[in-house]
Amino acid sequence: MAIVSSAERAEAAAGRASAIQLRMPGSSARDLETEAQRVRSRVRLPLIVSDRIDVAAAVGAAGVNLPESGLPVSAARRILASGVVGRSVHSIDSALRAQGEGCDYVIFGPVRPTTSHPEQAPQGWDRLGEVAAALSIPVIAIGGLGESDLAHCLELGAAGFAAIGYFEP
Repeated sequence: MAIVSSAERAEAAAGRASAIQLRMPGSSARDLETEAQRVRSRVRLPLIVSDRIDVAAAVGAAGVNLPESGLPVSAARRILASGVVGRSVHSIDSALRAQGEGCDYVIFGPVRPTTSHPEQAPQGWDRLGEVAAALSIPVIAIGGLGESDLAHCLELGAAGFAAIGYFEP
């Protein structure tokens, strides 16, 4: 999954990603909606909108990815009835809670140090394996990962990886 901040980045990532997550922290709902419409018109991959369920519903996105401390999944599903709901998590307890709430997937990390979230301690490969083994929903790894890490992610039971820096220099 490519996590990008613009339609141009989504286009550049389209050949290497299975889905696009639009992440524009601090943007207004209007700016996010405009960019999400641009992504949908230029890229034929599922679009996931970060955090903003209202924008995801407004643009007909495939789903929303909630932050660890974001709205409950039940609230997201009331607004986005037919889309997928994921949650970014940073511990096995949070991952299990997300699964219990009814998330369709979790994004777990950071696995390695990452410039996009330097304040978060890396969880490491062993913890990724523990989380993947504990959950019955897909676990997507994130944090300092690139294409060469995909095989290891899969070996540990993850469904794949998401990346910001890999797609956004």
